[in-house]
Amino acid sequence: MNHAELKTLLDYHYWARDRILDPISRLSFGQYNAEMSSSFRSIRETLVHMYSAEFIWCMRWHGESPSSMLSAAEFPDVAILQRHWSRLEIKMREFLESLGEDGIQRLIVYKNFAGQEFRQVFWQMLQHVVNHGSYHRGQLTTMIRGLKEEPPKSMDLITYYREQ
Repeated sequence: MNHAELKTLLDYHYWARDRILDPISRLSFGQYNAEMSSSFRSIRETLVHMYSAEFIWCMRWHGESPSSMLSAAEFPDVAILQRHWSRLEIKMREFLESLGEDGIQRLIVYKNFAGQEFRQVFWQMLQHVVNHGSYHRGQLTTMIRGLKEEPPKSMDLITYYREQ
C-alpha cells in the first residue's frame, strides 16, 4: 500500500459516505430514529457509530486514546452529523497528507476502551476505517430498504473507479 493508494481509498470512503447520506437526509425524523434489527437500533445510531469510530481512530493517530464512543444524543439530526463529519474529513485528509509516503508505515501506539495497548501500522488502520464504513453502509442500505425508501446509488468501489 502506498500513499497515493491510501488517498484514493479515503476519497472513495467519503464519496460512499455522501452516497449513503443522500437518501438518509430525506428521511423523516421518525424514520431516522425508527427501531430496526441490525447491529445498532436505528439508522441514526448506526451513522453515529460510524462517525464515532472514525473520530476515535483520528484521535488515536494524534496520540489520544478515547475511553468510549460518542453518544447518539449528540447528533439529533443528519444535518448536525454531516457538519461534524465534514470537519472530521478535513482532519483525516490533512493527517494523511502530512504523513507522506514514508509516514504511512508509522507505528501508532494506542489504547482500546479497556485500556489494553496496541501497536499498529498507520496504513492498516486507515484501511480498517474504510472497510468498517463499507460494512455499515451495507447495513444502512438494508435499513433504508426496510423503510420502503429509495436506497442509495451504488457504493461499490468499482463504481467509484468507473466514475472517476
